[in-house]
Parts: sequence; structure tokens; C-alpha cells
Amino acid sequence: MDTNGYFTESNSADVVTSRIGEGTDPRLKEVMSALTRHLHAFVRELEPSQDEWFQAVQFLTQVGQKSDDWRQEFILLSDVLGVSMLVDAVNNRKPSGASESTVLGPFHIPDAPELPMGADICLDQKGAPMLVKGRILDTNGNPIDAAKIDVWQANDKGFYDVQQKGIQPDFNLRGVF
Repeated sequence: MDTNGYFTESNSADVVTSRIGEGTDPRLKEVMSALTRHLHAFVRELEPSQDEWFQAVQFLTQVGQKSDDWRQEFILLSDVLGVSMLVDAVNNRKPSGASESTVLGPFHIPDAPELPMGADICLDQKGAPMLVKGRILDTNGNPIDAAKIDVWQANDKGFYDVQQKGIQPDFNLRGVF
């Protein structure tokens, strides 16, 4: 890298990452440095026009503008791109024969009501009823005692309760069994 820190096409990521503050958490510094290196490699590989890059920036800006305290669109984008699943898979590696890991998703909320098996979680009585049956087994095929099943489902319009505060009842289509 140029010791003067001059930004060039070949050293761009090094120049940017060298400017991450000294007091930054070491793991955050590592994550942001890797993100920067990969983004710079992406641009060098793709060579987008300035107009194409501006369109990408506009897309990300629009995603951010739709986000607020209860609607987090960037996590949805992460989900759409498969990144959330990959992060979950890396952090929850499973033995052969186990169900694949999955993300809780952007619409999971803690403290859903615990309900008896067979309870109806549809609080607004809209949509078509659905009955789900299954078994929770270990990798040897044995039932797992006291397994919990945390369920959340979109309504007949495709929205979760947290997306329609004041329209759907709280905890509509949610339950822990």
C-alpha cells in the first residue's frame, strides 16, 4: 500500500480499511475490513458504470427509508439474498441427518403465548384454517422430550401481526407449543 494513503484502483480497500479507528472493537474491525475488501473486489470484477452504481445506491437507500423501529427492511434484504441463512448455518453447524438450521426471521418476537397442542392461533378468525401435525426427533429417530415449537404465520393478506400493528391483534397467528 502507498504509505501516503493515496487511493488507487489497486489499493482502494487497503486505504479505506487502514482508516478504521484504533479504538474500534477488534471483531467489528475485522468484519468491516472484510466487507470493504469484498465490496471493492465486487466493483473491480463487475466494473459498474456510475449510473448503475447510483441505481444500486438508490435501491439501498429506499430499503433504509422503509425501515423504522418495528419494520427492519435490511434484515429482509439479508434474508432475500440468503445471507441470513448462511450466517445461521455457519453458526449452527449440524450433524449429519439433522434438520438444516434456519433463521428466526425478521418476524419472530419473543414471549409468544404458550398454548396447548391443538390450540387455534388465529385471533381474528380470518383466512382458511390449517392443521399441522408432525414429530420432533433426534438424529437417531427418537422423540425429543419436551421439545418446543414456536409458530408464527402471515395472515390471509400475507402480513405478520408485527407488520400491521393496530390492524391485527397482537400475537395473531403466533404460539409456542
